[in-house]
Amino acid sequence: MGAARERVSVSREVAAPPDRVWAMVSDLARMGDWSPENDGGRWTGTDSDGTPAVGDTFRGRNHRGRRNWTTNVTVVDADPPRRFAFRLKIGALGGCDWIYEIEPTDAGCRVTETWLDERTRPLKVVGWLSPGVSDRASHNRATMEQTLEHLAEAAEAA
Repeated sequence: MGAARERVSVSREVAAPPDRVWAMVSDLARMGDWSPENDGGRWTGTDSDGTPAVGDTFRGRNHRGRRNWTTNVTVVDADPPRRFAFRLKIGALGGCDWIYEIEPTDAGCRVTETWLDERTRPLKVVGWLSPGVSDRASHNRATMEQTLEHLAEAAEAA
């Protein structure tokens, strides 16, 4: 019952400095400010200055319509201001990675959000039952586009 890897990436130009955007995407407690599905949450393991580092953990809250669920993720890459990534893993059932890559441009930066699906079939069934999404890749592409739009608006207004 191995996981089939599926990748969805969305990019957006942002007229804001890379370090500002990195600080925003790495502050998972604020992710609900721009994500249509995530409601933020709380860090359960960060270093003393509050900056997320590899190995830190976060408990997130999510919703879709009237459905609500929580997730536990672990930071797997924290390279300011270029890359931030975290992993949702449910034991042998697999999980997924969320990756933010930030490239400087003349006008600010280009942000690429990637979802790397490594869920096994049983976890995909559970994932369908909880949020009620049968085509997670298409759903995530749409919500990622909204997330980056809202992120750009917030970063550019700051």
